[in-house]
Amino acid sequence: MGSLSLAWVGHGSGVLLVLKTFQVPMFMMRFGESNLYRSADYGKTFQDVTKLISHAFIQREFGIMVSPDHSGKVMLTGNVAEDRRFKLFCSQDFGLSFVSNELPFEPLIEMLYDPEDCNVLLTLSATLELWLTENFGATWRKIHNRICSVRWGPKNSIYFTINSNGSCNDRGMLELRKTSDYGRSFKTIAARVYSFVLGGRFVFASIMTGTGTERTMHVSVDGGEVWNMAQLPTINHEQFYSILTANQDMAFMHVDDPGDSGVGTIYVSDDRGVVFSKSLEHHPYMITGSDTDFTVISSLRGVYMTSMLTKEGVVETVITFDRGAKWQTLRRPQNDHCDTETSKKRPKRCRLHIHASYSTAMTMDVPMLPLSQPNAVGLILAHGSIGAGKSVLSPDVYVSDDGGYSWLFALKGPHYYAIMDSGGLLVAVEHTKLPVNQISFSTDEGQCWHTYNFTSSPIHFTGMDDEPGARSMNVSLWGYSGDFAKWVVITIDFKKLLTRDCTEADYVQWLAHSADPTGSNDGCVLGYKETFLRLRKDSICWNGRDYALSKKLSPCPCTLNDYHCDFGYYRPENSSECVEQEEMKGRPLEFCLNGTTEQLQTSGYRKIPGNQCEGGFQPDREETALKRMCIRNPLASDSLTKSSSRSTTVIVLVVLAIFLMSAVSGVWLVKKYVYEGRFLLQRYSVMREHVEVNKIVMDDDVPYYVETGKAQYNEDSDQVSDIL
Repeated sequence: MGSLSLAWVGHGSGVLLVLKTFQVPMFMMRFGESNLYRSADYGKTFQDVTKLISHAFIQREFGIMVSPDHSGKVMLTGNVAEDRRFKLFCSQDFGLSFVSNELPFEPLIEMLYDPEDCNVLLTLSATLELWLTENFGATWRKIHNRICSVRWGPKNSIYFTINSNGSCNDRGMLELRKTSDYGRSFKTIAARVYSFVLGGRFVFASIMTGTGTERTMHVSVDGGEVWNMAQLPTINHEQFYSILTANQDMAFMHVDDPGDSGVGTIYVSDDRGVVFSKSLEHHPYMITGSDTDFTVISSLRGVYMTSMLTKEGVVETVITFDRGAKWQTLRRPQNDHCDTETSKKRPKRCRLHIHASYSTAMTMDVPMLPLSQPNAVGLILAHGSIGAGKSVLSPDVYVSDDGGYSWLFALKGPHYYAIMDSGGLLVAVEHTKLPVNQISFSTDEGQCWHTYNFTSSPIHFTGMDDEPGARSMNVSLWGYSGDFAKWVVITIDFKKLLTRDCTEADYVQWLAHSADPTGSNDGCVLGYKETFLRLRKDSICWNGRDYALSKKLSPCPCTLNDYHCDFGYYRPENSSECVEQEEMKGRPLEFCLNGTTEQLQTSGYRKIPGNQCEGGFQPDREETALKRMCIRNPLASDSLTKSSSRSTTVIVLVVLAIFLMSAVSGVWLVKKYVYEGRFLLQRYSVMREHVEVNKIVMDDDVPYYVETGKAQYNEDSDQVSDIL
């Protein structure tokens, strides 16, 4: 039951904390011991600093909590053997010293840092109370009871759900509340809530409709002051949504197909998060969990990668370079093993398929998901295989240096890998149950690989850890000694290899998204071109910690490629034009927006959110406000949860109810018999979210919010090569 928890403290500090925990469950209690180790030289040497935390037992669930502002603040939550009371151990000097404070409650989850002020933290107690500190744990105050889920929002705001009945199991009867002054005042912003999500500037809420188990999705872009229903095709209560990713401009959403088919459709939103249009059909999604191959490529703007189910029933990888406007299959790797005859007669047998979370859920041997870094422009490392579908064999490592347009075979078999020195160095260690003593590395973005023997005594390798941010030249390899008697860490400093600092002559101009150099609009994606200064592949030098991407922007004229298809329209395969869906022809598209009913008039195109093109193709489009009224805020708590006791109010409500029922019935009859029942309002049963890096989201199946990614773990288990 032993485990190691690793956490880097600060950027460029060289400080690495390691928490070793041994715990045994006994009569509904857990007993054990913890040891804390500190390294100030990137893991080359360690000191046992357990005495700094009074030899307290630190439960693994709380682990090492490092402040996101890299200021050197660290927290550990544990209890001391003598009194079993929980204590908080706080450091503001990168773990050199700790101050202990007794907690007035038993914590249920880890402490959650305010992203904008890391002296402020909140957490839940075992009795579902919400506690907050404004002085880095010195004192705490209770700000609310009956909490079911909680997370930080922008501008120091806190969003949380409560249940007046005291039971978080009664999903769909929760209230969504918000505080912007650290719990001194509260505002209920929605009622009958099943779940909620924060992503980018959007707040999504899953709301019970009052009809069985049906729920509708609402979205707000002003922190819950005004809500609108998300406009999506109708689905029944057996289907679900999954918010794949959301940023300041738009959201990607998976909508499950009927019948537990295991696939669905990806929709993309407008800049309000209200009107969605179809982006990709036949998108695989695990029915039993939130596993999908959807991947955000952070090394090049506008790029996303996922998989789709073909008509032949095989899964293949597709990629978009324009935020979901168009998808295409990956190009054949330049150095694959397909012969010319096979590639001509049966091209699908030579396609590259990238493995991500969906493949992992299918029990494939994929130790790492696709990896990209914002400061390593164009680079992607990923596991993949060549064939007509997802190979059940052991995948290999492939690399792309242009954001996914082209790929190269890099390493045979599955590996753990890392991007370092802002892309100037790639490292990888083979994933195997046998002892290892070699690490592979590349200084030319994966074209050529070399090996280095890091020890004369091979170890049972369990994981690799490098400093976050992809700027380090140090990588630590973790594992067991040959006789499984002890943990071993070996740190390799590649600064010994790349001894020369890069100069201006080591860089060359590179045009991103340059897929067709002969075209006048080559490189024009989302309305402009980006030209980067990029390290030459034959330059063996060190970018350094202060390296910053240098780029030049140039505007482009608008073309068809700068537009998503509007609601009710789609792009046929191998076409850039948007055509109207057959079932929507001749039918007006009405929806409520900001309290008024509006009729959408469109030529079928909607500019991609965040697109900055100028002039060129400009489709006609307008929205006309109608006189019919909508509910101003359909999620207001007074309209959904409470009624007045005064008789006059009751009479008015009854009259209004009869009037509204008649209106709704009329609309329903019109919709059903005139528009063939094709409602724009989305109904679904389960709302799941795919966690994007640095996004605050929550899965419906998890009752309490716990931040992920605070540390890396190595588990002592029968399969010593597994990393959790």
